[in-house]
Amino acid sequence: MKDLVFSILNIFKYVGRIFSFIRNTFVNIILIILVLFFTITVFTSGPADIPNNSILKLSLTGDIVEERRTTSAFESFLNESLSGQESPSYMVLQDILDLIETAAFDPAIENILLDLKDLGKIGLDQMQTIGHSLEIFKHQNKKVFAAEDFYTQKQYYLASYADTIILNPMGGVELHGLGLYPLYFKDALDKLQVNYHIFRVGTYKSAIEPITRNSMSDEARSQNLHWLSTLWNTYTQDVARQRGLTTQTLNDYINNIDVLLAETKGDTAKLALDNRLVDLVLTREELTSHLEMKTGSRSEASIVSTSDYLSHIEPSYTESDDDQPQIGIIVAEGNIVGGKQPAGIIGSDSLTERLRSARTNKMIKGVVLRINSGGGSAFASEIIRQEILELKKAGKPVVVSMGSMAASGGYWISANADQIWASPVTLTGSIGIFGAIPTFENSLAHLGIHSDGVGTTPLSAGINLTRPLAPAVKASIQLTVNNGYNRFLDIVEQGRKIDKEQMPSIAEGRVFSGKTAKDLGLVDNLGSLNEAIDAVATLAGLHEFSPIYINRKLSVREELIQSFSTSISAFLPGLISSTPALGLYRELREQFGNLFLTSDPNGVYAHALLPLLD
Repeated sequence: MKDLVFSILNIFKYVGRIFSFIRNTFVNIILIILVLFFTITVFTSGPADIPNNSILKLSLTGDIVEERRTTSAFESFLNESLSGQESPSYMVLQDILDLIETAAFDPAIENILLDLKDLGKIGLDQMQTIGHSLEIFKHQNKKVFAAEDFYTQKQYYLASYADTIILNPMGGVELHGLGLYPLYFKDALDKLQVNYHIFRVGTYKSAIEPITRNSMSDEARSQNLHWLSTLWNTYTQDVARQRGLTTQTLNDYINNIDVLLAETKGDTAKLALDNRLVDLVLTREELTSHLEMKTGSRSEASIVSTSDYLSHIEPSYTESDDDQPQIGIIVAEGNIVGGKQPAGIIGSDSLTERLRSARTNKMIKGVVLRINSGGGSAFASEIIRQEILELKKAGKPVVVSMGSMAASGGYWISANADQIWASPVTLTGSIGIFGAIPTFENSLAHLGIHSDGVGTTPLSAGINLTRPLAPAVKASIQLTVNNGYNRFLDIVEQGRKIDKEQMPSIAEGRVFSGKTAKDLGLVDNLGSLNEAIDAVATLAGLHEFSPIYINRKLSVREELIQSFSTSISAFLPGLISSTPALGLYRELREQFGNLFLTSDPNGVYAHALLPLLD
């Protein structure tokens, strides 16, 4: 009997080994196939030739960012397919500019067809820059077409640069103006019995209002309306100029939408056509025929995708002449926090590492710091500023080029640059700081949980989120915030040579457009990244030079992801969702991410709650 049992057990043991062998073999075969697929795709598939008389379908998909990130299209596809969570894609602004400007002088490309349906977040200055590139394309006697089923406000701005705007008969043009409507959590926090301790300086420092109020303060309302009006005036002036309209026409279209729509019996496409917002109303089949007629080519056969054309071109600022001095370009985009962070977040250690690399590289003679940030940790901002000072001590000029925003902590790290360049619609300033620490003693007590104990000093508990803040701790934090604010004012005074007597009118958290900031002396010049590059070259005394990106060092994993991403992205469907539920999710995620910051060792933040166009 014993032998029989052992025999049966041995049978199961060998069967188990066989199954393990089969399983491992199967997994290894699949892995080998995947590796071979990626290797062949990455290293052997060359770009196909572009036929003459082609149309470049310029697909602007996802958020428009300044810095390349490492989440692959394949990874996003798997994440969204398996978890059901939103994984928005992105495009790098410089890639878009390279595509358009290369196509402008490519004899094989005759026209551009704008594809804007999956456009994500984008700044007005980014849209202006893309529009300028489209104008360069048109100046080469080439045509730009925009054809969508429906145009949102940001999509329509870019479409206005097209020679012909085409709309589906069931579509429309959504214009509504610019607004800022953050969510406010005070009542919710009160119901949860969360005790938020707020420490701030600055009447206009409104980033903290969502947790202290249920509505926007009068001060915040006033300043927000001012910069929103500046941006909206720019939007309407640009669109009116491109379309040969007046700004009054655009504003009337919005303000009298109900009356105008009644005249067309609810036909939104006819409304857009009657108001000259679009040129043609065509079905998709009619659109195909129209493009064939206008371009003299079979449209489907001659359309070149964005990903295919991108594989043909050499990205700007990535190659340098070894014999020429270099201008380093460093992108600082996202919230400012401590430590090493991935692209899309400004980590103090990550950014200072690149600044230090520029300082020690003998070929780099100056640096352009491209900033797109609403701020974050005051401590991390100061660490970055200190490294910028070291770069200047090494005799290398530093010029800041501001993107959509460079406010609060973003301005903190800008102030000591030799020059600051911004676009007229950059959001900047917000000179002010705050501290915010929640404690949950009341929430826990409501659940029947209490904290008690002993310590060697009255401050032994420190900042313990389960206990009330000691009066001495609260007083100390407020003193730290006051000191940080005064330090911020000193940095601006010394860096921008602004008399301290002027500070009350430009500080206390006020936000300005780039144009207003220039008038106030917070910004030196209005211009693009290219003009900032030329400016730093002039400061460095260079006549010939190579601009080159100084990128964050990638891990082996990130390098593999980035290598595979470009190759397989063309095979994956667009995954950007515009459902209201996901829109609400994104809004909550971003606001909570900005409000409940935990990375500053002093709990002190220089942060501005400013939006991109979404």
